[in-house]
Order: sequence, then C-alpha cells, then structure tokens
Amino acid sequence: MPEPTALPPIPWGPVPTPRQLAWHELEYYGFVHFTINTFTDKEWGFGDESPALFDPTAFDAGQLAGAAAAAGMAGLILTCKHHDGFCLWPSRYTEHSVKNSPWRGGRADLVAEMAEACRREGLRFGVYLSPWDRNFAAYGRPEYVDYYRRQLRELLTGYGPLFEVWFDGANGGDGYYGGACETRRIDPLTYYGWQETWELVRQLQPEACMFSDAGPDVRWVGNEHGVAGDPCWHTLDRGEFTPGVDQAPRLNRGQRPGSHWVPAECDVSIRPGWFYHAAEDDRVRSPENLFELYLQSVGRGASLLLNLPPDRRGLFHPADVESLEGFARLRQRVFAHDLAAGARASADQIRGGSPAYAPHHLLDGAPDTYWAADDPVREALITLELPAPCTFDLVDLREYLPLGQRLDRFAIEVDTPRGWQPFAQGEGVGRRRLARGPRTTTGRLRLRLGSDHCSPALAHLSLHLSP
Repeated sequence: MPEPTALPPIPWGPVPTPRQLAWHELEYYGFVHFTINTFTDKEWGFGDESPALFDPTAFDAGQLAGAAAAAGMAGLILTCKHHDGFCLWPSRYTEHSVKNSPWRGGRADLVAEMAEACRREGLRFGVYLSPWDRNFAAYGRPEYVDYYRRQLRELLTGYGPLFEVWFDGANGGDGYYGGACETRRIDPLTYYGWQETWELVRQLQPEACMFSDAGPDVRWVGNEHGVAGDPCWHTLDRGEFTPGVDQAPRLNRGQRPGSHWVPAECDVSIRPGWFYHAAEDDRVRSPENLFELYLQSVGRGASLLLNLPPDRRGLFHPADVESLEGFARLRQRVFAHDLAAGARASADQIRGGSPAYAPHHLLDGAPDTYWAADDPVREALITLELPAPCTFDLVDLREYLPLGQRLDRFAIEVDTPRGWQPFAQGEGVGRRRLARGPRTTTGRLRLRLGSDHCSPALAHLSLHLSP
C-alpha cells in the first residue's frame, strides 16, 4: 500500500477482533452431524440408546474431509455430543461413548480421526458439544454443569487448534436421565453459567470463535434455512441475548450500531434432516439451490455453515457429494474471473487527495487496501469505466472491516442508451455484499455510497455473471 499523505479514518463503532477477522475470511464451511441417531433413524435421541448400536461399517474421516476440501469448504465442525449424550470420543467422564461400542473394538476416537483428517486436507476443525444431555442422570442439577465443562476441557485440550466452538440453546425437556425418564427444565439465564464456560474456551483455545445465540464471537442467524436478514448487520447489543432465549428476528438482522461485533452464521442442512435418513436420499439440495443460499448468506455478510450427514457406513452419500461438487463448479464459474479487470475507477472525493486511498484500490485484489473519503463526507460517488462493455448480474462489494461497518446504504447504476438506470440498491455492505440485479451489458457503472455516522470507505468491487 502506498505511503499515505493523510491519516487513515478512525474506526467507527465496534470492530472485529483478530479471531473474528480470521473467521470472516472462511465464509463457507461444513457441519458433520453423525452419532447414534444415524443408526436409530432419529433426529433427537432419547438418551437411552445402547452404545452397541454405534457401528459404522466403513467410516473414513479422509473421505469426509476430502469431499469437504474438494467442495471448497474452509473447515468442518463435528457434533461431538448431541442431545442424546453419546460421545464420539472416549470421554473419561461417561460410559455412554464410543469406548463401549463395537466399532473398532471400542478403542477408537472419532473426534481424533476427524481432527487429523482435517489437518491433512488443510481444513480448520471445530467442535459442537450440546449443553443438554438426555442420558446423564444429574442433568438439571449443579453437578451436571461441572460434568459438561470437564467434557468440554477434553475437547479443547485433546485435538489441536480449533477454529470454532459451537454452543446451541438446548434447554432441557423429556429424557432418559439415567433411568428417571422424566421431563426436566432449567433456567437458561442462570443454569449453564455461560460466562464461566466461555472463559474456559478463551483460556484453552484463545484463537477459537464461539458461536451461540449471544455469541460472544459469532451469532445464530435466527433460522435453520441458511438465510441472513437483508440487511444483516455485524453488530449486536450482546448483553441483551442469552443462548436458548429466542430472539430470532433481532438475530436475523443484527442491530445498528450495536455494542459488540457479533456477525451471523447461517446454518442449514443439505438434506431435510440434520442426521442421515435413507428416505431422504432423493431430497438432497441441488447445486442451484445451494448457490441461492450462498447469495443469501455469504452474499449478505454472514458465513454459510452447511450440514453434511454421513450415512451408516460413516461416509457421505454419493448424492450429497455430487451436489457439493456441482455447487463448487457453480461458484468457480461465477467468481473465478472478475469482469471488471482492467477497469478504471474514479471518485468524486479521495481522502486527503492521497494515492493511498484512491479508488483504484477497489480493483487491486489486495485485502489491506481501500478507497476512503474525508471525515466530513457522508455521501460519495464512484464511477467505473470498463475496458469494453461486458454482461454481468452480480456486483461484489466489501468493506475494510478493521474500520468497522461504516456504510449504511449503497446504490448501483448502469449506463444505458436511455441514460443511467438503477441496477441494485440496499442497506449495509460489511464483510461482503453480493448485489444482484438484472442481467446487464454496459461499459460504465457508478456506485453511490452513504453513511449516516462517519465517512465512507470501501475495499473491493468486482463484477460477475451468474448461471
């Protein structure tokens, strides 16, 4: 980046931590739901299932990680323990685990195999540990929280660096509970002691982002359909939220300005269910459907967490792999080439007149350069002149996140024989905004940027054509 002749903008509002910046770069990664439910054909186990039921015939962590890597995923999060309480690692604190299953003679550790396979494939690895346990006799009493944290410590210390630790809001209900077979409710505001649990993660895995309704690093998007709000602000008044206390509409859109940087993650399954069911083999999402979800998640500044459930062999079903591969080809076809390459960018305002903040930085592909305006400016106009007319229907916009989420609105216009015509407009840009408009052929376009609170800045602009 050229040496600036003007000071950079002062960051506005909450800004991401280094761990959150690294998480933003991932954009798209996978969830692996695999446990005893796979063998009982259930979504939620009751907790009374025998460990003898868990016996995949051909489990291959390399096939799972390899398929994810080939699909362009950045990592995998494994459901190490779901609500039924069955543990995919030989936990020292329960007998309800793989150590008492016939699989590999009870001497295997599925979490370890997945962590190692992810490392071989260059993928990040994350863990999910359900706070609700329908098997454990003491669930609902204080001693269960101690048990939960001991198990969490095993996962945080035994499997290498983690990029995400995933907590959901499961707050009890009916279950086996060591043979009691009753309904147990807990107070979600106090029972789990989330602050102490989060501190344990910070201590043992300081680079890992934590996910829950309340973050503290990454928030639930408020649905399991893979769709972020429009807009989907990266900030949230974090103290108003607790895991398991439903505030879905607010989580879906975020809050502006918000007290903390807590961006959204969009979780969705490639099938109707989260665990494998043979009856759903013909109901796998198509590549085209996954691409639409990508536009409505990553394209609104969130991440896409796509669930992939292994079958009873312990492998991804061919239908799932085929769809993943098709989705990867679609993304490659759309984003491999920037149709704005070679364009000339101009702006009605450049911060201090400095080349360090000139609009050509929107097109240079460098992650640490950006165009910026002077402090008093609230509205700015950027014009792009293409080397030759091209056809596109997607405009990729990105802010420079260390400066905060500065832009409140954008509008894109294209030059036509009838003069300048609207192409797309919206609220919020953030990490990434894939603005879709009608398929258009033009040699010029312009971008109007507005901010109600601070001077505008933008890091990236590219043009693409969807299938």
